[in-house]
Amino acid sequence: MSIESHSDLAGIKKISEVVGTTLRMMREYAQPGMSTLELDEYGGNILSQLGARSAPRLTYGFPGWTCISLNHEVAHGIPSAKKILKEGDLINIDVSAELGGYWADNGGSFVLGNDIHQHGKLVNASRNILAKALQHIRGGVKIAEVGLLIETEAKRAGYKVIRNLVGHGVGRSLHEAPNEIPCYYDKYNTSRFRKNSVVAVETFISTKASYAKDQGDGWTLITGDGSFVAQHEHTILITDGAPVILTASNAI
Repeated sequence: MSIESHSDLAGIKKISEVVGTTLRMMREYAQPGMSTLELDEYGGNILSQLGARSAPRLTYGFPGWTCISLNHEVAHGIPSAKKILKEGDLINIDVSAELGGYWADNGGSFVLGNDIHQHGKLVNASRNILAKALQHIRGGVKIAEVGLLIETEAKRAGYKVIRNLVGHGVGRSLHEAPNEIPCYYDKYNTSRFRKNSVVAVETFISTKASYAKDQGDGWTLITGDGSFVAQHEHTILITDGAPVILTASNAI
């Protein structure tokens, strides 16, 4: 969306703070022995208390308030009483929601407790690459340039990027123009970031896989080759200088 008024700015800031706060509180609440369903219900209660509605449930009828993906799952993991969190798990939580006609999206991967499986390096790479990419974004910059930056930094760190999951515009709906903000260089993408527009930029940094595959439940995406993926995402407002990180209430 494009920010066209003070009310637009206030609205997008409010829902962005809600999703960021919800994700941060869910991450802090997660502990070994807990099911992903319990963690999701905790997040759903926070959204409700803050007056927001779950975006994936509202838009797609997703069977959960948030998306929680474990280990080899890349994205859109369905919360379940059968999925029990364990020490050292690689967990990704994606929270998106609507409030007052405004939408925001926020995601982040983390290691639960002690890093016994050595996922921390991957998580840190994803987080740091997103931070570097965000500082490159301003009005007029080509979207492809940011994709190249993410891909280059991932290779430098010894990783790959997932090519069939992308960032996107957000604000008046969950997904809107620009429809694709990839993690790789696409020479055919000549679109540029526009000042005063709102987008959700995300990294999908992989130990080996280049594509996410459908697990078969209609929602969950997995690597399929035993590799792992870390994702981080912020909703931002594009300016002439450094962007405003609207979901900064979640310090991913």
